Order: sequence, then structure tokens, then C-alpha cells
Amino acid sequence: MSARDNILARLRKAPVIPAPAPATRECEAREDQATLIAQFTDAMRAAHAEVFFTDEDAWPKLLLRLAEEKGVNTLLIGENTNHGQRLSKRHPDSLRLICYDRPASAWKSELFNEVDAGFTAARSAIADTGSLVLWPDQHEPRLMSLVPPIHFVLLDAATIAPSLASVMASEAWSAGLPSNVLLISGPSKTADIQQTMAYGAHGPRELIVLVCRTSQGRPA
Repeated sequence: MSARDNILARLRKAPVIPAPAPATRECEAREDQATLIAQFTDAMRAAHAEVFFTDEDAWPKLLLRLAEEKGVNTLLIGENTNHGQRLSKRHPDSLRLICYDRPASAWKSELFNEVDAGFTAARSAIADTGSLVLWPDQHEPRLMSLVPPIHFVLLDAATIAPSLASVMASEAWSAGLPSNVLLISGPSKTADIQQTMAYGAHGPRELIVLVCRTSQGRPA
């Protein structure tokens, strides 16, 4: 028997000890949503993201105003999403909306060179780290949040949770996950060169979060 076989045999005989559930802070149950929103906002802004507050009626107008102020001429939206369709019904002629409805290989040059900003919705958010949780799918692929230099995100305030563990538990991540889960904690950044922090080196240089208070629990 080889050394590899010996190691594998020992591993197979080892007792399986279930991992304990991740510990969450005792104060999580006592934290109200206003506190979580404030904590999330402070952490996001500390990471150079912009955070704006709105509601389900006003967010399209706010997003369009911010896009105009930032000189956005082309905005990438998801195919067959409620928020993308709402925006498409009221955008000005000066803003070109592009629907992500093709494989990236079919329009790679346009995607990387002609799109000024992307717009997606977040699934939820984490207060203690100031992180957005995105589950990319066929309607809003991962590249929508990675390629455009500006990333607009619509977040329902009610989905901000205290910690990653609480998000995983409340959304039953153990029941099934997509091929990618993105945790976004500010614009892209790197400190690889001389340990100097630089933003926008390999992804969006700006992250704009629209925190939306809704009556239904999800951004409309």
C-alpha cells in the first residue's frame, strides 16, 4: 500500500464530527433595523462607497439623477428584472439602456468599452462588514457588477442582516447555492503595489447603493 493509500485510509476511518453552527453576537436579536441600516451605511461609506436613501416610488428618479450627474451615457440593466423594466419605462433619451441578453462572448468589445455603468439589485446585505450580497443569475450575470466602471445597486433596507451567519441562516443557504455568490464591500481596490491602496484597479471604481424602504420586503 502506498503512502497515499495509507493517508486516504486513515481519513476514511476518522470520526466525522459535525461542525458547530457559527456563533453570532448575542446582541443580534436585540438590534433593530434602524441600527443595522446605520451600521451598514457607516461601513459602506468608510470603504468609499456612496449610499443614498429612497423608497419604492422614488428610486428610479434618484438613480437617473445620479447617472446624469456622473456623466453616464450607457447603463447596463438585467434582462426581465422588475427594476430594470421600471427604469426602461422612464429613462431620458440622453441615457441609453443596454439589456444584458447575450453571452459575453457575443458582445465582449461593447461590454468592456462602451458601457459606463451597470445596475443590479442586491439579494441582501451584512451590517457588521458593510457588504452587499449578490446572487448572479441568467438575468443579472456576474459581469454586470464586475466590468462597468460604475455599479449602481438597489438594496431593500429590510434585508440588511447583522452578520454573514445570520444571512446564511435566514436565507437557508444550506438548501442550495448558485454557482457564484458575491460579497461586495465597496469599490474595487488593491494594495498590491507598494502596499498603497488604489481604487478601481480591476473593477468598478465607484459603487453607489440605493437603500430602498419598501412595503413588500423586496425592491420593486
